[in-house]
Amino acid sequence: MRNFIRTGAALLTATAFTVSLAAAPVDSSELQVLRDQVQALQQQLKVLARQIELKEEAATAAAPATPKITVNDKGVTFASADAANSLRLRGLVQLDHRAFFNDGGAAAGLNNNGFVLRRARVIAEGVFAKNYSFQLVTEFGGSAVSILDANFNIAVSPALQFKLGKFKAPIGLEHLQSDTWTFFNERSIANNLVPNRDLGITAGGDILGGKLNYTVGVINGVADGASTTNADFDNEKDFVARLFATPFKDSAGSPLQGLSFGVAASYGREKGTAGRTGGYRTDGQQTFFSYLATTITDGPNWRISPQLDYRNGSFGLLGEYTVSAVNVRPSATGLKTELQNKAWQLAAGYVLTGENSSYAGVVPVTNFDYSKGTWGAFEVTGRFANVKIDDAAFPLYASAAASANEASSLGLGLNWYLSKAVAFKLDYYQTAFDFAAGAPAVPTSTALRQDEKAFITRFQLAF
Repeated sequence: MRNFIRTGAALLTATAFTVSLAAAPVDSSELQVLRDQVQALQQQLKVLARQIELKEEAATAAAPATPKITVNDKGVTFASADAANSLRLRGLVQLDHRAFFNDGGAAAGLNNNGFVLRRARVIAEGVFAKNYSFQLVTEFGGSAVSILDANFNIAVSPALQFKLGKFKAPIGLEHLQSDTWTFFNERSIANNLVPNRDLGITAGGDILGGKLNYTVGVINGVADGASTTNADFDNEKDFVARLFATPFKDSAGSPLQGLSFGVAASYGREKGTAGRTGGYRTDGQQTFFSYLATTITDGPNWRISPQLDYRNGSFGLLGEYTVSAVNVRPSATGLKTELQNKAWQLAAGYVLTGENSSYAGVVPVTNFDYSKGTWGAFEVTGRFANVKIDDAAFPLYASAAASANEASSLGLGLNWYLSKAVAFKLDYYQTAFDFAAGAPAVPTSTALRQDEKAFITRFQLAF
């Protein structure tokens, strides 16, 4: 625009002089009038050009400072105009109802029928200068407020990213999945054998065109199913590694395009009571195995977990197998033994309404709206899982009368996704128990005297 105005001024000046010279005869007074008019026009053009420059400069200066605010089912996002910096606030609320059958009423040691605020979370996620991000997850569900995740990420490139702080230990496949999008309300009993959240640092990323994801790192080390206490004053640490491949991701139309598989492992040393699990739980969150109070860990502990995920249209399948080994003593000076506890699960889902199954969840094509006759998405699910305790755990390290040495669980479910943010889920679980040799006919644990049969319903809001 400025160049156009300047060119116009030059043309106007040249034209004026040409006209003045071509006209004949012209006295000096008329020529002076023409010159004054040209100078006035030139001045006006300069003023106009400067006004346009000022407007353009103001627009340029204002653009980067104008934030973008987005509100949708992904949360509330505040972002800079260039998208280099952002803050997103999200939430998760899960209200469950648990109904147990043949549970003996309000017997001691049993979960009874009732409503449970399973999760109530406020989640903050942010990005700074595109390459630096953080996550803070606060849990208000349960009996106390806690910080589940507090970490930040440094993205050197897609192939190399560092995560530091408190996060999920990169072992279990279902455990790494969002609490919002698992097939069932509760993760399988096989999830008992992997660590929960821990403090440490990992490096990872996507290589080979995104077909292979890797993670390696060092974490404090926690027992099966445990989370860090946010402080660790011993010298023992766990090394973790995970490889997860999606080799056919670019093979459009292939039935193998949605196949992913890999293996995760950890190795470290533990000493004292903190290294033993606080207990393995059923789908209904009843404890079916725990070590004796005098049992301590002393020595190496390791885990290995082959895993796979398969998605093909509306069908989804998830499977994993885990071995968790721990060295224990019955007391500070007792015999040390390595115990290898094993677990596996196979879970599947099918979206009846035709939407795609995904590890990141089901997104309805249409939301539930009674007035419009749309109903959202429906998914049926099934799962079988098993946990086997090392026979050598009994009776020296665990009580055969109070703990089962095997649990087998069958789950059936129906998920109704009213929208991406709102869901209603109904699950039925049935868990059978086996016991070690020498166990009494009637276990001392009331929860183990019959199969666990439970309905768990969930109302979920996640954004």
